[in-house]
Amino acid sequence: MPHTTSFTLPAVRTEVSSLWKLAWPILIGQLATVGMGAADVAMTGHTNPEELAAVSLGAAIWSIVLVTVSGIMMAINTLVAHEIGAARHDQVPHIVRQSLWKALLVGLVACLLTNMAALVFDHLMLEPAVAAKAKLFVHIISCALPPFAAYRALYGYSTSINQTKPVMVIALAALALNILVNYLLIYGHWGMPKMGGVGCAVATTCCVWMMLLAMLAWIRIAPAYHATYPFTHWEWPQPSSIGPMLRLGLPIGVTYFAEVSAFGVISLLVARFGVIQVSAHQIALNFSSVVFMVPLTFGIALVTRVGHAVGEANLRRARFISWVGVAMSLTAAIVSATVITVFRHQIAQAYTSDPQVQELCAQLLLFAALFQLSDATQVATSCAIRGYKVTRQPMLIQLLAFWGFSLPIGYVLGLAPQGFIWSPAEPMAAAGFWIGLVTGLTVAAVLLTWYLNRLSLQRLRMTY
Repeated sequence: MPHTTSFTLPAVRTEVSSLWKLAWPILIGQLATVGMGAADVAMTGHTNPEELAAVSLGAAIWSIVLVTVSGIMMAINTLVAHEIGAARHDQVPHIVRQSLWKALLVGLVACLLTNMAALVFDHLMLEPAVAAKAKLFVHIISCALPPFAAYRALYGYSTSINQTKPVMVIALAALALNILVNYLLIYGHWGMPKMGGVGCAVATTCCVWMMLLAMLAWIRIAPAYHATYPFTHWEWPQPSSIGPMLRLGLPIGVTYFAEVSAFGVISLLVARFGVIQVSAHQIALNFSSVVFMVPLTFGIALVTRVGHAVGEANLRRARFISWVGVAMSLTAAIVSATVITVFRHQIAQAYTSDPQVQELCAQLLLFAALFQLSDATQVATSCAIRGYKVTRQPMLIQLLAFWGFSLPIGYVLGLAPQGFIWSPAEPMAAAGFWIGLVTGLTVAAVLLTWYLNRLSLQRLRMTY
């Protein structure tokens, strides 16, 4: 690792190149993974609004749990990166084995909670057919959570030792499989049963199991893993190891939950305005999640790069890497905001053929373009902070931003409840909730930027 730490143009170019080399396979893998969800929505959107609404509602719960599990399992990224940076390669196999035991626990608990959460559809005043399909979607797709947690453990291990291409290849293969199985099960082609939106849940579950098996095979075969190969012998779960992993990972999971649950709860609240509103909201949200993968990818790379620098005790370099990564995320956000603004109508048309859904979706995409800068900033800064093995403070900031600002503001503007002095005369429906999201993301971006600057300076001063 080069040790240039001054903010000169050659130094910045060198770090941008290093971050990009690590990040681009992750980016393609992340886009392919999110593309599975996009394919679900787009392919179901060409059946009828009821099927799309059922998938949208089921995906709202699935996304909350999935992202939370990803956050909890993300502790392995920081732990392995620190050990690699400190040249303690012999400690990595133990971390991976215990992370897989942790994944089993987290995955089973998540599966149980997801099935319990499906009961909410009975209380949303939905059409009975939509509620039944949404519940079945959740029950089926919950079976993917244990293998997904295990995959994320191996994913974090692989990326933290700079092996990111397996993530890309496996995710692309999963996307291709997902589209094929969707085609067969949604529409009933080649003699398969016509399952509609529920077929998406079956496809996703199959793909997640395939991703786990493929990652296990890759780690077994590829020479790059031999120095830290984790499957040399059996190891029972050790609470003394899993406990600290949970203490590090749970705040990350809560952080992810704070953001994605705000989006998910809004999806459920928008449902009362009918299938047009919920479908347009879900399409805009789905496309936003796709473009969000770019800054998120830089964030994942930042956890590794900053973690390596902190493991080396090179705190000046850790601060340098952090701010270069934040700048890269902001640059990507400017590009994505421009693309969304210019092509919002074409984006809506790609997802659905319903004119009413298209028009409303194009309006909501303007809000998505607006929050690109703050969304990119908050994810990059929070990931850089995790590289320092600090997770509690970002959690508190995210909870404040999304549950203290996004949801209350969205609730008042979207539903216009009586008794609030500053609520609008008429409910703003989905648009009101998106204004709340823009506000919460901005609060998170400002506070996390301030905290990253404070933390990196404090750690740097401790070395003097």
